[in-house]
Amino acid sequence: MSPSADRFPTATQTLRTRVVMGGIFAGALIALALSVLFTGSGGFAGGAGGGAGKLSAEAEEAFHSPPGSCLTWDNPDASDAHKVVCTQPHLFEVTALVDIGAQFPEGAPVPSLDQWQQIAQQKCTSDVKPYLGHNLDPYGKLTTNLLRPTPSQWEDGDRQLRCGLQWAGPGGKLLPTTGPAKEQDQSLVFEPGTCLALQGKGVGDPIDCAKPHSYEIIATLDLKSKFKDAYPKQDDQKAWLDTECNKQAADYTGGADLDAKKLILTWDLREQESWDAGSTKVNCKVAALLPDKSGLQAVTGSVKAAPAGPDGGQPQDGPPSDGGGGPATSSSAPPSTKTNG
Repeated sequence: MSPSADRFPTATQTLRTRVVMGGIFAGALIALALSVLFTGSGGFAGGAGGGAGKLSAEAEEAFHSPPGSCLTWDNPDASDAHKVVCTQPHLFEVTALVDIGAQFPEGAPVPSLDQWQQIAQQKCTSDVKPYLGHNLDPYGKLTTNLLRPTPSQWEDGDRQLRCGLQWAGPGGKLLPTTGPAKEQDQSLVFEPGTCLALQGKGVGDPIDCAKPHSYEIIATLDLKSKFKDAYPKQDDQKAWLDTECNKQAADYTGGADLDAKKLILTWDLREQESWDAGSTKVNCKVAALLPDKSGLQAVTGSVKAAPAGPDGGQPQDGPPSDGGGGPATSSSAPPSTKTNG
């Protein structure tokens, strides 16, 4: 077994934490991402407050999208939200329409954040399996959320909500997906070469590897390539991944000595529920532990081997074969009190 394999909590623990925190996280996104989608006010509107700017025709169309529609935006306040075909990158896919008029008749105040969170959990989960045609992976990349009326629409009696699916990164940023949700692999994996930010002692959203980060993704492996017939016990997953991720690490880094660079090699594990939903892919990744092993410390620079030059050697101006990566001092980590995972 790799000497670093047991020096870091398994991804299963992180994933379980993610599920427990799911309700709180979804509530935050309702307030900070999707509820402001169609305010037209150029800023966050939030639960019962915020402006009620006039909607553009494109935003009106997006807000009234039927199930199967995909939406995206570029502006931080989502003021440029618009429909796109689902084969293009998008941030939200509408799965169901919900009317809460019976619960909140005319004259009722706008629900509080806690109420919106409850509504999202109650109204936007039961229709997901029929929409997808299969189970939603409770540990996968896709999660449910909702779009709600603007304050002015609410005052006019609009009580229609759009439930939908999104990919929220470990730091809370919505990440684009491509293709209809029912056709997507729900495995919670990132492309090799992706680095994830450091938030406190934990993991954030994708970031440039030249900046201080937590994990660097070095490979994606499919457990199904080894375990073809049935869900493998996690001990069996660990044994296979210990061998395969070490092979991938050698290829990715050009044979760098991770222990000498004070880096550990780790990987994801999959739960039975994920396997049953078709999520069989996992990431191999490298990181650096704090001296007391209470979490991750910052790593700056990639460990990826530099490409070979025309003569087969390393390019003169390129980084060394191990990419020059290594743990920075813990003081270089971005200041944060949040500890995801």
